[in-house]
Amino acid sequence: MTRNKRFLFLVLAVSIGLAACSSQTSDMEKQIAIGKAHFQGFGCTTCHVVGGEGGALGPDLTFIGFRKSPEWINMWLEKPEGWKHNTLMPNFHLNEPIRNSLVAYLSSLKGESYADGKAPWNAPELEGNLVKKGESIFKHAGCIGCHGVAGKGGYPNNNVPGGLIPSLIKVSDGYSKEELIQKISEGVPQSIADNPAAPLPMIHMPTWEQKLSKEEINALVEYLFFLYPKSEEAW
Repeated sequence: MTRNKRFLFLVLAVSIGLAACSSQTSDMEKQIAIGKAHFQGFGCTTCHVVGGEGGALGPDLTFIGFRKSPEWINMWLEKPEGWKHNTLMPNFHLNEPIRNSLVAYLSSLKGESYADGKAPWNAPELEGNLVKKGESIFKHAGCIGCHGVAGKGGYPNNNVPGGLIPSLIKVSDGYSKEELIQKISEGVPQSIADNPAAPLPMIHMPTWEQKLSKEEINALVEYLFFLYPKSEEAW
């Protein structure tokens, strides 16, 4: 093969590869758009906030694609009561194509709409009040979706001790503020499995330093310590 032919072959191969990638991207964008339409059509915004708009009955989903895997989202949409028996989330009995498009849309939500100072915790009235700012982060970043209202827990996870995500109301018993800042910043790549032979836990804490600033994580820790101050531990 001559040099010119080799060059043309490489150009053709790259062009085909780029076209395939473009087609896949286009297909995913279509799925996301369809999923967003279904999300609105099923009235999900009645209970859930996305990007500052929607109802407050359920968790804010602006970061759902960062916090939860597509596998978990699919499992949840298929049968929410199978994961959390007392959930208020109705089972819409979604068929697979609709569920797949919703998974694509929800998985795409990774907090971008709260970037550039648009997050609710940047409201002027919260400036200077780290506890209130941290409370807003806990709610709108979606921590409440795993650790419960005010960090009281009760939310399930598979194959973890007790079958529940830890409560945070006494987190100051086990961590200093510096340790907790580090834990939230770095996340937990994989929750510790209770049974090594069983499937790994589906939920684990993501690396929040990818989405939150040091100041925001500090405010979050101040809120968590406010839930159970050290000063209340005196005998």
